[in-house]
Amino acid sequence: MGGVAEPGGEPGPREGPARLGAPLPTFCWEQIRPHNLPGDMWLVIERRVYDISRWAQRHPGGSRLIGHLGAEDATDAFHAFHRDLNFVRKFLQPLLIGQLAPEEPSQDGSQNAQLVEDFRALHQAAKDMKLFEARPTFFAFLLGHILAMEAQSWYLQHDLGHASVFRKSWWNNLAQQFVMGQLKGFSAHWWNFRHFQHHAKPNIFSKDPDVTLAPVFLLGESSVEYGRKKRRYLPYNHQHLYFFLIGPPLLTLVNFEVENLAYMLVCMQWRDLLWAASFYSRFFLSYLPFYSVSGVLLLFVAVRVLESHWFVWITQMNHIPKEIGHEKHRDWASSQLAATCNVESSLFMDWFSGHLNFQIEHHLFPAMPRHNYHRVAPLVQALCAKHGLVYEVKPFLTALVDIVGSLKKSGNVWLEAYLQQ
Repeated sequence: MGGVAEPGGEPGPREGPARLGAPLPTFCWEQIRPHNLPGDMWLVIERRVYDISRWAQRHPGGSRLIGHLGAEDATDAFHAFHRDLNFVRKFLQPLLIGQLAPEEPSQDGSQNAQLVEDFRALHQAAKDMKLFEARPTFFAFLLGHILAMEAQSWYLQHDLGHASVFRKSWWNNLAQQFVMGQLKGFSAHWWNFRHFQHHAKPNIFSKDPDVTLAPVFLLGESSVEYGRKKRRYLPYNHQHLYFFLIGPPLLTLVNFEVENLAYMLVCMQWRDLLWAASFYSRFFLSYLPFYSVSGVLLLFVAVRVLESHWFVWITQMNHIPKEIGHEKHRDWASSQLAATCNVESSLFMDWFSGHLNFQIEHHLFPAMPRHNYHRVAPLVQALCAKHGLVYEVKPFLTALVDIVGSLKKSGNVWLEAYLQQ
């Protein structure tokens, strides 16, 4: 079993560890690339090769999320998404089938090896500075003011979903189910299912649900594709206008509500369904003594529409104006920086945006407590300057205007391609 496996060998899924005590088989990237299919999928983590073909369905984050990283070096994503690496490695050990050959680079393709090395050094420096350790008083204050200002609970459940509040994942999961279910009426599992995909492959079509918006809105490369194929389901050259009618007003009221309910029923998340039911029970029982049934329904719609406006503008000001397209197979740092930008910091903006104005730092280190973003930001800026990467910071109003401008630009690109013979 030692040495490099023969080209064309290992054609199908081969779950199970390499023979105990025997030298690990070695593989080259040419042999790993074909194993990127459902039922036949390999991963490379820390230069070790794992066959996750059958285990992917049992992945706590979902098979879809881990499938986005098939046949790639997933080392940085592995470190970004998991707090207790020693615990997680116990699950990887039975899946180990080999390692990269010594002469093979750690990353496939034309990725910048020095950038990867420097980013990992930055990650370790952040750990040494204890920037992944949460301050209990910070999140206790958040919970207290959330009880008074319920819309801010979106931010806290987001922190909990990234396991950046408690050291134990179990406590983060339980608290997120309470905040997301009882305070918002949504499923924590549904949110994590879609949001972790966004973090793994931001602004990548068919992998990031946040930009897979066609045929309602066209973004990035999809504009040219729809134009060349003469697809015209909506007047896309005016999408920057109808965005105001169906984008910010209806995201949480319609899209999230339907998608969330469908997920709970199809995936049989009965506990999440009970949490959501407790929200609706509390909401209606609290207001029925003061309003009629129609009045409570109108209040519910008004609340959802208001928070939907806030949610769309805050979350999309960092992404929609950036590069959106198909998979480029970049390294972790490059892929996150290409899809994100920051908004200028202030006490108000940090609070109003739940520190998502530090979107670059959040995407590079999703498990880092957000009160430490400002401390790691100078280190990230230095990394970008060294490697010639863009570290973009905008004023708040500019970031909002850029959303509309980006939609208008994509619509005009579609029209130009559509009119070509």
